[in-house]
Amino acid sequence: MEQRDLGASGLRVSAVGLGTWAHGGWAWGGAEDDESVAAIHAALDAGVTAIDTAPVYGFGRSEELLGRALRDRPGEAVVMTKAGLRWDDDRGPFFFESEDPRAGRVRVHRNARPDSLATEVDRSLARLGVERIDLLQLHWPDPSTPLAETCGALAELVRAGKVRAVGVSNFDVAMLEEARVALGDVPLASHQPRYSLLRRGIEADVLPWTWDHGVATLAYSPLEQGLLTGRVRGDRAFAAGDQRNRHAHFAAEARAAVNRGLDEVVAPIAARHGATVAQVVLAWTAAQPGVTCVLAGARRPDQARENAAAGDLALDEGELAAVNGAFAGLDLSFDRAPRAGGLRGVLRSLRARLRGR
Repeated sequence: MEQRDLGASGLRVSAVGLGTWAHGGWAWGGAEDDESVAAIHAALDAGVTAIDTAPVYGFGRSEELLGRALRDRPGEAVVMTKAGLRWDDDRGPFFFESEDPRAGRVRVHRNARPDSLATEVDRSLARLGVERIDLLQLHWPDPSTPLAETCGALAELVRAGKVRAVGVSNFDVAMLEEARVALGDVPLASHQPRYSLLRRGIEADVLPWTWDHGVATLAYSPLEQGLLTGRVRGDRAFAAGDQRNRHAHFAAEARAAVNRGLDEVVAPIAARHGATVAQVVLAWTAAQPGVTCVLAGARRPDQARENAAAGDLALDEGELAAVNGAFAGLDLSFDRAPRAGGLRGVLRSLRARLRGR
C-alpha cells in the first residue's frame, strides 16, 4: 500500500489507516475484544501502518486492546492517540454524557490544560505499552484553555521524549494557524477532521490550508458509520444503544437517497474493479487533494482486510468525477459549506500540486 508523509514528522503512514473507535465497545455496535485484536493484526498484515485510537474510546479500553495487539508486533504501526477529553476530571466545558461499563454514567469534559495533558499521556503510554507515542493529537478544542498553553504543553511532551509528533483534530483554519505558530520549533504534523463524500465542508478552506502548510490530513468517518458502504438498506435496524438511531441521516429517506447514488454510480465502478462499494468510497476519499490518510473502522478481520485493499485501488479521473458528481448535490444537512461545484477551481489547483506526491 502507498505510504505517505505525515507532515514534517519524519513518519510515513498508509493511505488507508485503521480507526479503533468501535474497539472501545462504544456508541455504535461495539466489538469483541479478541476480534478487535484480530482485526488489528489483519490490518497490519494487509499493509496498514496507521492506527488511530483515543483514551475516550471505551474509556481506556481501545488503547488497552491496541497495546495488546501490538505487544508481539512492535514497530509495525504508527501509533496515533489523542488527549483533551476527560471523564474523570470535571474541569473544562462539558462535552457529552456516556456510559462507562466499568464506572457507570460519566460526564466527558474538554480539558486541554497542560497538567491534564501530561496525566493523559502517562496513562496512554501505560495502556498502549509503549515508551513513546508516535502521534499525539488534541482531540477537540478546549475554549477554556488558551491554545498557546496547550501547544506549549504538547511541545514539552515532544522534548521530554514521550511523544514523537503532535497534531490536532476538529480545528478550523484560524485555530490551525494559531496552533502552528504557538508550537514554535515543533511542527504541527497533522490535522484530523471528519470528511466523507457526504460531509465536504473542509474542502473550502481547511484542506487548502493544510496542504499549503505541509500538515497531513487524517480523514475520519469516511464511510459515515457504514452509511456509505451500501449495506445500510431501508430495513436495517440498530441496537438500542447504537447512536445511529438518533441521527437524521440514518432515517429512511436519507438512506434511500444515499443508496441511490451508491447503486447507480458507485456500484458499477466497483464491479469494473472487482471491488466493493466501500472500497471505491475509501479510494475516492484517499485520492482527494490534501488527504494523507483515510481512517476507516473495522471490528472484524474481514472488514480490516476489505478496507486495507482500498489503499491499492486506483480510480481514474473519470471515475473520481463520477463518484463526486453522484453526491455533489446531496444535502443531508451535515454542514452548510459550498458543495463541490463551487470548488472545482480549488480542487484542480490542489490536484496539480499533488501529482508529485
